[in-house]
Amino acid sequence: MALDSLERDMDIDVAIIGGGLAGLALANRLHRAGLALQLFEARPHFGGRIAALQDQRGRVDLGPSWFWPGQPRFAKLVAEFGLQAFPQHATGDIVLEDATGTVHRGAGFASMEGSFRVDGGMIGLIEGLVATLPANSLHLSCAAEVIGNGSVHLSDGRRCSARHVVLAIPPRLASGLKYEPALSNEAQKSLAAIPTWMAGHAKFVATYDRPFWRDKGLSGDAMSRHGPLVEIHDASGADGNPAALFGFVGVPANARKEHASRIEGMALEQLERIFGPKAARPLQVGLQDWAGERWTATPADQAPVQGHPDYRLPPSLVGAANGRLHFAATETAPEMGGLMEGALASAERVSRAIIEDMRSEMAPS
Repeated sequence: MALDSLERDMDIDVAIIGGGLAGLALANRLHRAGLALQLFEARPHFGGRIAALQDQRGRVDLGPSWFWPGQPRFAKLVAEFGLQAFPQHATGDIVLEDATGTVHRGAGFASMEGSFRVDGGMIGLIEGLVATLPANSLHLSCAAEVIGNGSVHLSDGRRCSARHVVLAIPPRLASGLKYEPALSNEAQKSLAAIPTWMAGHAKFVATYDRPFWRDKGLSGDAMSRHGPLVEIHDASGADGNPAALFGFVGVPANARKEHASRIEGMALEQLERIFGPKAARPLQVGLQDWAGERWTATPADQAPVQGHPDYRLPPSLVGAANGRLHFAATETAPEMGGLMEGALASAERVSRAIIEDMRSEMAPS
């Protein structure tokens, strides 16, 4: 179905706003159930908070990197697309850099030991989901501006009519949309109050020809009170290729925006202090600042959340627009909110509600 025909066609079952993991997983479920859908993503690419640095040897995650045992939906999706899961590298000593920049070997513990990663990066899941969907149902660089009663008004002036509309975007972004008729004050406040997971963070990645730190008996894990990276991990592929280190940047978001190039230089100096001279000569570096992504973070998200919020779908958002407006971001998940498993759980919840409604409509009276 061409986008030009959306305004005339009233037979669309579902319009999905957001092409991250939750939106694409939802689209996959609805498509397999035989429902007609259209998905609109504001970015020029799919994935949402899942992204990768492309190195000459492979890809390294710039967004979420890990999943854990006890996350069955995610593990099933990895297996479904024939991707390889492998344990986070944790063999070797951990390093602590104190406030003076002095390096202490063998201090601390491997915080991500026991977790798993996906060889080739999490973006492989996005590519797998996109491939399951009809190309003419997927639209990039197409933002929603107004959510009507059974319709979506798009940034290019066109309109999509649908029985169900799903917002698979961070709730705070959803709170900035216009609704006709307007949502209740309680619903609007609920959306604005839900912090976007990891939106205030930035990740620095450096790739190398080989994971040389392992030769020194180092795991690649490091904690720092000096910075600019406060937590560092081995981000290499399953066989050590591509070889990579990544760290979370401890500099506040407002300072990162003005000093990105300086942060990159300081991060390499820090990696050299911790892992030796080879760390200062990467093949490629990448700094992904999620706080500066307009389709991820709002001004309220600039400071990283402290701890893990108690994510869920607030009661004021249940049954919105007579049950035809749904919220499917990971922050609204019934379990493991904020995580990728939560995104899949949220897609599962919303797909079940929509499919049950559509079947009841078609059932003979």
